[in-house]
This record gives sequence, C-alpha cells and structure tokens, in this order.
Amino acid sequence: MPIGPARMPLFDHLGELRRRLTIVVVSVLSASLVLYFATPTVIDILQDPIREFADEFYVMTALGGFSLRFSIAFKLALVMCTPMIIWQILAFFLPALKPNERRWVVPTIVSATALFFLGVIFCYFVIINPAFGFLIGESEAIGTAMPMLEDYINIELLLMIGFGVAFELPLIVFYLAVFHIVPYVKFREAWRYVYVVLLVVAGCVTPDASPVTMAYMYAAMLALYEIALAVTRIVIVKREGKAGLKEGRLSLFDDDEDEEE
Repeated sequence: MPIGPARMPLFDHLGELRRRLTIVVVSVLSASLVLYFATPTVIDILQDPIREFADEFYVMTALGGFSLRFSIAFKLALVMCTPMIIWQILAFFLPALKPNERRWVVPTIVSATALFFLGVIFCYFVIINPAFGFLIGESEAIGTAMPMLEDYINIELLLMIGFGVAFELPLIVFYLAVFHIVPYVKFREAWRYVYVVLLVVAGCVTPDASPVTMAYMYAAMLALYEIALAVTRIVIVKREGKAGLKEGRLSLFDDDEDEEE
C-alpha cells in the first residue's frame, strides 16, 4: 500500500484520509457479504458456550433471521479486517514519522491485532458461560426466560468485541511510557487512581453490566496493565538506564538516530 509524502496541502491530506476510509468501508462490506452465507456455521459455534442455558432458540420476527445474519456477518467482518483497519490508520500518520520510527509500525500492527484476538478468545472460552449463567439466573428468579437467538448472540458478540478492545490496554500503556508522554514512575505513583479508572472502564466496556463480567474484565485489565508496565520497565532501562524511568531524554527513537549517526 503506497505511503503519501510527508508534506501535502490540507485538501490532499483530506483526500488521502477519504481514500483510506473508502478502502476500509469497501473491505468490510465485501467481507460482510461473503460471510453472510457462512453465518449458520458461525451461529452454531457461538451457541456452544450458551447451549446449556437453552434447549432451543427462537427467532421472534419475520425479519429477525435476516437482520441477525447480517449483523453477525458485519461484526465478524470488522473483526477479520482488524489488521487492515489498524494498518490504514497507522499508514495515514506514517509520513509524519521519522525513518527509524516507521520500523515500529509493523510490530505495533502485529501486537494490536494479537491482543485484540486474544481478548476475543479469552471472552469466548472464559467469560461467556459464567456471564450468561448469571444473567439467566437473574431472569429465572422473576419469570421464565425466553431464549431469543438475536438477543443472546448480540450480547455475546458485544462482549467479545468489548474484551478485544479492552485487551489493547498494554499497547497504550507501553507507548505512553516509551514516548515519555506519561513517565513510567507516574504510572507507579498513581496506581490507586489507575486501578479506580480501570474499574470504571471495565464497567463501561461490558455491555451486560453484570458484576460477574465486570469482575472478569477488571481482573484481566489489571493483569494486562501490570504486564505492560513490567515490559515497559525492561525496555526503558535497557535503552536509557534507570533515569529514563522518571523522565527520559527524548524518546527511544532518538537513541536509534544517535546509534545510526
């Protein structure tokens, strides 16, 4: 995919942005149309973690089947196109980066994609079953739960996407500290505030608002946050010494330039 020049007039930048957005939209819609025909198999896979809570699922409206299949195809297309979407976003800003900064783009894309899919897989195998167990238990305490397929699958997909997005946290923390936008020592000193913010984020990201899902999300985000800080500390100390943990010189990329000179 070609990269535009570093300096362009405003309207050329807007044209570049429109071109990349067009690529994203066309790719996602094309993938949605292809995946639409595979949705019966996808739905069968999505039902596995929640099958014990319903012997049979119901589609309550005439358009329910079509809307559900297209919704699943669109969301699945977004997930599958994640690497391409991330690349288009980074490629738009790539001309503004220095040559030795650009070499971080591919690792960033790979890491962001891997973390997103790790979050989706973690949600599917660990979160879905206990989350639905809690939700169905709450419903059956006051009445008979009618297992509407569209409702169940939409909640499941939203949970999986929410966890995928939340698992990008380590990458954000890493780059904030590496670029010294927020010094590493500040993350450590403000850990109480960070933990509270993560709790609020966990409550906002989980679409079902159940304490079970929020607790799992919060625990996962805390673990990822601490892992990200541990990796960040190793990288900064290796490149800048322990002084870099407090404020650093400029950024890791400036060291690369010095080495090349």
